[in-house]
Amino acid sequence: MRISASKWFSSGTPFVWLNAGAVAISILMVVGLLGLLAIRGMAHFWPADVMQANYAPPVSFGSVMTTEVLGEKVETESVSSIQIASSGIPVDESIPYYDRELVKLGNRDVTGADFAWLLSSFLSDIRYPADVVALERREWGNFYGFLADVKESGQRVIDADQGEDALWAEFEQRLSRALEIHDEIYRIEKIEIGEVNYALERLRLRQRGLELEGAFDAEVEASFAQQREELGADYALLQQDLVVLNQAIERDSALFLAANDAEVEIEFADIVRAYKPNQMGFVEKLITYFAKLGEFLTDEPREANTEGGIFPAIFGTVMMVLLMSVFVTPFGVVAAVYLREYARQGLVTRAIRIAVNNLAGVPSIVYGVFGLGFFIYIIGAEVDQLFYPEALPAPTFGTPGLLWASLTLALLTVPVVIVATEEGLARIPRSVREGSLALGATKFETLWRVVLPMASPAMMTGLILAVARAAGEVAPLMLVGVVKLAPSLPLDGNYPYLHLDQKFMHLGFHIYDVGFQSPNIEAARPLVFATALLLVIVIAGLNLSAVALRNRLREKFKSLEV
Repeated sequence: MRISASKWFSSGTPFVWLNAGAVAISILMVVGLLGLLAIRGMAHFWPADVMQANYAPPVSFGSVMTTEVLGEKVETESVSSIQIASSGIPVDESIPYYDRELVKLGNRDVTGADFAWLLSSFLSDIRYPADVVALERREWGNFYGFLADVKESGQRVIDADQGEDALWAEFEQRLSRALEIHDEIYRIEKIEIGEVNYALERLRLRQRGLELEGAFDAEVEASFAQQREELGADYALLQQDLVVLNQAIERDSALFLAANDAEVEIEFADIVRAYKPNQMGFVEKLITYFAKLGEFLTDEPREANTEGGIFPAIFGTVMMVLLMSVFVTPFGVVAAVYLREYARQGLVTRAIRIAVNNLAGVPSIVYGVFGLGFFIYIIGAEVDQLFYPEALPAPTFGTPGLLWASLTLALLTVPVVIVATEEGLARIPRSVREGSLALGATKFETLWRVVLPMASPAMMTGLILAVARAAGEVAPLMLVGVVKLAPSLPLDGNYPYLHLDQKFMHLGFHIYDVGFQSPNIEAARPLVFATALLLVIVIAGLNLSAVALRNRLREKFKSLEV
């Protein structure tokens, strides 16, 4: 049976297929994006084999310059011969394209460049020696070379005739010792000395406060001097321990042969991880991969954020979103309840709803400027004058920080919560309210015990939308609290434990900083993909938690739905 085109269109079938195609394309785009982030980002942590080769590009027609290359192959691409010739390398322009390799050379302190593009045609004698060592260092990036000697206080500790295995075993033993000492130094500097410094600063502020009140007499001064002396004694003991530990960690060093037989001596204190990638099997590489991935998730950044981990950014993002949720939910719900349940429905109420809807479309940077001007310069300055006069002129809350960033994003997302909550309240039948009132409940009791529980899934929907928008915002945060590198987390063991006045790191800003402000873009590129994937995962985790809570509430009050 043949159907005319007009009847086919009027039946709605084309629009069903159009919508289905749009959904399918959207799903493919999302999956493709996540796949790209995962492949380009997660592959960075795999311990790749290290290549050794000779590279002989022509300097001029008839002459070449041969150098030794030692590094990891990163990617391969084709480039036109005209482009190569324009860069000063004489090539045969009758060949339209040449392949070139991006090689991670490491050894930035030796060669001055961490990466190099090498033409595949001029690479020869390519091999993968089993004894090549890859080092991850605290400064200057990776190092590739051959272990030649291990020294203690400048003296050789193992004879050359004992063999390569004995030398490597001695190296690993001393590296393990150096890493343990480094952890102890980190603990003393960051925790114990940090606590002493925090106590000294609190003591200084208390003294200043008493001086402003005119209550700082000789007896109080003597008490403060005694406390300061005790803290100073603790600080001196910790400094002595640091001196001993630093001398111990600087004792050992290793001599390596880099490319072109360059000798480089590296202290064990500068090494984070060492392994021989060309000797490792799949299981060993997998263990190293997860160790590096764990470091990325739990450690602090180093080398201008292009090495190390991003835990402070993860923590700052989650903490800011949680605080934003605490602020935005009650304000959004109260505003929606007033507009729907108490306000007289008329011109003013309609104007307020229009204004709320328009606020949702205001650019986020405008909220950042408002947060900087109102929350920080006005509210924060007044808070400092009232509660922290002893710290002035140094600001406490009159400067960007976690509290103002959370409030700014709460202001940015409150229209979403208001609209979603109002829609949920509108779906509750009037008969439910009238039945509650008929049974003797007051309007507030009806609202609190009947209406709001039934509307709670809609409130959670608004919160989910708010979290999804706020977690990925960057522009306003640059003005109200986010920094490139925060020296400490806003949550620690010092009173008041959660420091709302501190600046913090954020995954979105970290992506911007690494991707566009890094001096070593090739090293930073895979971290941009990995951090972007992690940001998506964090947002998805927060949203899924809210979705699970919403579903539980929906099931709980399902019997009341009509």
